[in-house]
Amino acid sequence: MSQSSQYTEDNIRSLDWKEHIRMRPGMYIGKLGDGSSADDGIYILLKEVMDNCIDEFVMGAGKTIEISVQGNKVIVRDYGRGIPLGKVVDVVSKMNTGGKYDSRAFKKSVGLNGVGTKAVNALSSYFRVESTRDGKSKSAEFESGNLTDEEELEETSRRRGTKVSFIPDDTIFKNYKFRNEYIERMLKNYVYLNPGLTIVFNGEKFYSDNGLKDLLEDNNNTDDMLYPIIHLRGDDIEVAMTHSKTQYSEEYHSFVNGQNTTQGGTHLAAFREAVVKTIRDFYGKNYEAADIRKSIIAAISVKVMEPVFESQTKTKLGSTDMGDGLPTVRTFINDFIGTQLDNYLHKNPETAEKLQRKILQAERERKELSGIRKLARERAKKASLHNKKLRDCRVHLADMKNDRRLDTTLFITEGDSASGSITKSRDVNTQAVFSLRGKPLNSYGMSKKVVYENEEFNLLQAALNIEESLEDLRYNNIVIATDADVDGMHIRLLLITFFLQFFPELIKEGHLFILQTPLFRVRNKKETIYCYSEEEKQQAIRKLKGNPEITRFKGLGEISPDEFKYFIGEDIRLDPVMLDKAMSIDNFLEFYMGKNTPDRQEFIINNLKVELDLVEEQ
Repeated sequence: MSQSSQYTEDNIRSLDWKEHIRMRPGMYIGKLGDGSSADDGIYILLKEVMDNCIDEFVMGAGKTIEISVQGNKVIVRDYGRGIPLGKVVDVVSKMNTGGKYDSRAFKKSVGLNGVGTKAVNALSSYFRVESTRDGKSKSAEFESGNLTDEEELEETSRRRGTKVSFIPDDTIFKNYKFRNEYIERMLKNYVYLNPGLTIVFNGEKFYSDNGLKDLLEDNNNTDDMLYPIIHLRGDDIEVAMTHSKTQYSEEYHSFVNGQNTTQGGTHLAAFREAVVKTIRDFYGKNYEAADIRKSIIAAISVKVMEPVFESQTKTKLGSTDMGDGLPTVRTFINDFIGTQLDNYLHKNPETAEKLQRKILQAERERKELSGIRKLARERAKKASLHNKKLRDCRVHLADMKNDRRLDTTLFITEGDSASGSITKSRDVNTQAVFSLRGKPLNSYGMSKKVVYENEEFNLLQAALNIEESLEDLRYNNIVIATDADVDGMHIRLLLITFFLQFFPELIKEGHLFILQTPLFRVRNKKETIYCYSEEEKQQAIRKLKGNPEITRFKGLGEISPDEFKYFIGEDIRLDPVMLDKAMSIDNFLEFYMGKNTPDRQEFIINNLKVELDLVEEQ
């Protein structure tokens, strides 16, 4: 028997808590990432600390939370009760230690398994916790989960509460950078769900008077709303909903005990079912569920006793019961919506009339598209989607655990050479490649019909599985990978137009990215440096000295698969596509993709002049 195949006592190891977290971080925080995606690990670390502060607020202790993010250092200060001083070290360094096992203290807590701050501690190169209560304070510092300093109790006049400071370990989170946009979105969700809470982030205050109603208004253009937001509140449940005038698919924001359940779960499934049943009963018509929910924009928040999530990152609720003798989640939500939404529609006949017209319009459009949809699906099968246009990954949404879904990526490329390079160098388990043929159609101003009639759009929609909603989206990250030239930029713009026109929630929810690939390769006999800008190239030349070889990459197809694996692996650089809330999607598309040629020409000339001025100054 070979040495490598032997299995003895020497093969058995016992890891302590911090070693296990550092060796298997995905089990505790989902994917790692570099901060370019809202669900990357560095934001989960912040969320784990924040969840403890929120639990204190929910228990009536501390109405303000202060957060500072400067560079890679994060500081979170609450004014809650403070960790019991004799347990400060244990709470952040001993697994299965915490106050949330006692349901008398935390009845509807977010964090239940005593892991959160331990994971933050273990995955941080620097971690400090300080608790103040009863006129005394206690603090401790750690490195990678190892205690490095523990101060004695001291008298203090500081306000009670807990302060946590940490720096994510850059040996685990490679090349990471905090993006304020993602942090702000997370913090806004906290204040939407907790009326009376004030969060101060780098000096800016976040506060909400109207909960989920504010969420929908802040995330959507009110001019695009078919009717005023329906806002319903009850014990342990809050709902806000409207329908879009222009959006095609369904858009949901769901929460459990303050946790943003981005993958939904039993509560969201119950809500979608309840809306359909209530509206059918109200109008006395057996409308199709898809017609009722088409263009819906909604948010739901429920509070559940000791919720069961399907992963440590708590992105999907698995609980079927509300707990504490209450009915099932499904029954509870159906009863609430069945009563409250029905009452609202009776009291607001104008809204009820607009909603019915929308449903009938959706019904007509569905019937008009039914034949086209059938043909489109047949064409997709004949095109051998999974063999020809799409080189799929081995792990699929229907088969994988929730945490694994966070790692899935679809690269959208143009041309055989670029597709070939990425296909040969990708991680076949989680990375898929969709190959375009030439430039996509400019879809601005067109109806959903074009998605089925245009082969490229039809196959792309099928590959992503987003025809009706994002609930079964097959890839968490959709990455546009085109050449860094005029044609490549144009293809990017056309694809972004397609998603904005028909699936804007993909962008709103942070699923769309642009792949950054190096422009230059600078190397000598000992070292190779890939550079993404002229500035990086000059730095590389200075570092390598002498007369290094410089290569300018003109297209993705010129980069060999052996080199490409570095650019789509651990060191991948992604730029998230984000919406500017100051401009509506319609206005945005009209300006950049419409027929307002003189305005657009003036914009290009003015901005080009700015660039030229900067060059002259340098």
